[in-house]
Amino acid sequence: MLRLSRFLPSTSRGVTDLKDVLWSSSLTFKHALSTSAANVDESTSARKFASYTVFKGKAALSISPILPLFTKLESGGSRVNRNGSVMLTFFPAVGQRKYDYTKKQLFALSPTEVGSLISLGPAESCEFFHDPSMKSSHEGQVKKSLSITPLGSDNGYFVNITVLNNVQKTNERLSVPVTKAEFAVMRTALSFALPHIMGWDQALSTHPQSTSTSASKPRFERPNPASEWDR
Repeated sequence: MLRLSRFLPSTSRGVTDLKDVLWSSSLTFKHALSTSAANVDESTSARKFASYTVFKGKAALSISPILPLFTKLESGGSRVNRNGSVMLTFFPAVGQRKYDYTKKQLFALSPTEVGSLISLGPAESCEFFHDPSMKSSHEGQVKKSLSITPLGSDNGYFVNITVLNNVQKTNERLSVPVTKAEFAVMRTALSFALPHIMGWDQALSTHPQSTSTSASKPRFERPNPASEWDR
């Protein structure tokens, strides 16, 4: 579910040190897959990972692309069985320059939701709602919402995630202020990633023979966009 609105311009071991984050993959790479991993073999060493992370005083936000899952057809070709996504991962701060990875919150953006962020104006906001049990008897037990609201005076945005768990009786909320420059990086990265998470880069490839070759190879398991519900 998507809601768009306009605003007038106004206004332990799971804990990782920021220095360690910058020089290791322990914080941001678990759910990150680069868009260039289409024909990577099953060797772990061959996998490529990439993310963009913004560190702020109360929380950090990391974004990373997840490639689509392809299914082989009897004709020998393949088609997208499940679209990819862009995973947003939030980490709460537990001290100066320290963030708790074990308390992360995940939100997987669909291609349409990615488009909403790309087209967002300086005085606009958007909000997305996810429920893994929608249209079932368990609907409403766990709900997630992601909102992006302007900071005011064209200075950037607040990126907020709220996770309501009616089973565990918890309501968690994290907020990360993103500057105009940081959002420009995010917008550019999202624009580049969009055709890749849709699988269009492979569908329009000028080397069709590579599609047949890669389809015959066992593929390593890519993160499911639904993995935002792992917690």
